[in-house]
Amino acid sequence: MADNKLAEKSAKKPAAKPAKSSAKGGKKKANVFSRLWKYLRECKGEIKKITWTHPKVATKNFFVVLVVIIVSGLFIYALDRGLYALLGLVMDMSNN
Repeated sequence: MADNKLAEKSAKKPAAKPAKSSAKGGKKKANVFSRLWKYLRECKGEIKKITWTHPKVATKNFFVVLVVIIVSGLFIYALDRGLYALLGLVMDMSNN
C-alpha cells in the first residue's frame, strides 16, 4: 500500500528542466565576495554547533593514544628484530 502511494507521488512530479547555459533568462550568479562571505558565515554557524571536549579529557586521550602508538611501535620493532634473527639463522644453516 505504501509502495502505491510512493509510485503515485513520483508519477505526479514533473520532469526537471535543464539549466540554461546562457546569461539571458537564467539567474545571475552572486558576486564572488558575497558568496565567500556567505560561506564564511555558514562555517561560523557550524562551528558554534560543535560540542568541544574539556581540555583535561583531550589531554588524557592524547596521552592514551601516544602510549598505544609507542607500545605498538615497540611490538613491531621486536617482531622485526626477531624475524630478522630467525632469517639469519636459516641463512647460516643453509650455508653449512
